[in-house]
Amino acid sequence: MTLSTALALFAAPQAPAGGGDVNPIGAASIIIIVVALVAVLIFVVFLFLFFSFIRLWIQALLTKADIGIGSLIGMKLRNVDYAMIVRQKIALVQAGVRITTGELESHFLARGNVPKTATAVIAAHKAGLDLPWRTAAAIDLAGRDVLEAVRTSVNPKVIDCPDPGKGKQFLDAVCRNGIQLLAKARVTVRTKLERLVGGATEETIIARVGEGIVKAIGSAHDHKEVLANPGMISQTVLHNALDAQTAYEIVSIDIAHIEVGENIGAKLQAEQAAADLRVAQAEAEKRRAAAVAREQEMRALVEENRAKVVEAEAQVPQAIADAFQKGNLGVMDFYNMKNVQSDTLMRNNIATMTGGAEGQSGSGR
Repeated sequence: MTLSTALALFAAPQAPAGGGDVNPIGAASIIIIVVALVAVLIFVVFLFLFFSFIRLWIQALLTKADIGIGSLIGMKLRNVDYAMIVRQKIALVQAGVRITTGELESHFLARGNVPKTATAVIAAHKAGLDLPWRTAAAIDLAGRDVLEAVRTSVNPKVIDCPDPGKGKQFLDAVCRNGIQLLAKARVTVRTKLERLVGGATEETIIARVGEGIVKAIGSAHDHKEVLANPGMISQTVLHNALDAQTAYEIVSIDIAHIEVGENIGAKLQAEQAAADLRVAQAEAEKRRAAAVAREQEMRALVEENRAKVVEAEAQVPQAIADAFQKGNLGVMDFYNMKNVQSDTLMRNNIATMTGGAEGQSGSGR
């Protein structure tokens, strides 16, 4: 019975026979029609799914990517971009990289960049570098640009030291003779894929190279040696293993520019001399102030002693009076003492006048 016949039987009215009994042929026809409709619906769904994945499946089959219809339907149900997964696996397989569909799907579900990671693995494989898919996926999930890392590993890049983007154009270093040198270097680095996860970045390379250059210039006895042979700086820095624990391998260090700056040694000596002069002046001022203070103290002491002499002289009349009262001094003794004092005062005056006259006569001659 065809589908059109079943529909015709279903549409035709069935007359009851024998007093109202239902015709069993009509009930069987209804069941057959329902089954046929379900079968047709299932067949249509199958055809839709089949033709949705048939192109990708045929493409994977012809390229030996080994992806079945069931895998495509599973990726569709897991909300995976199955078309992208098929394209990337075909590219990997054609490049000679062994990988499973599950690894690609897992990286996609982990929010990784599958196309960039696949491109990086293909480029590394073609360049003869050892970059397994798991390592590349880990680098991508860690936030590093795995494709750029592979390109840098194949084609080394140049880093300026110091970084002009930080606002500093030259490295300042001073030789042992005190002459300042301004240097600028260019560092050629190659990425180490095995150290890309957990390895230090470009900032560490720039800092270490800058430190090495400053140390190399500082160890030179004369700035003329550095100007005559800038390569000595590069050789000294390269032997220090500055790329240890970093994501890069230093290929070469080239001094791009070097020039003479200020005479830092003479400037420091002048500043030190000025500082010493200020210290000496301060010490001299301190000693002068101490001498002035000592002079004032001595003057005060002289005045104090004079006061004591005046005080002692003031006690002489009292002592003479006491001597008169006790009978230790007579009137004649007192007058004789007065005569001696008068004679002494007269002799002193005569000596003073004689000395002054002799001075005047001497100056007249």
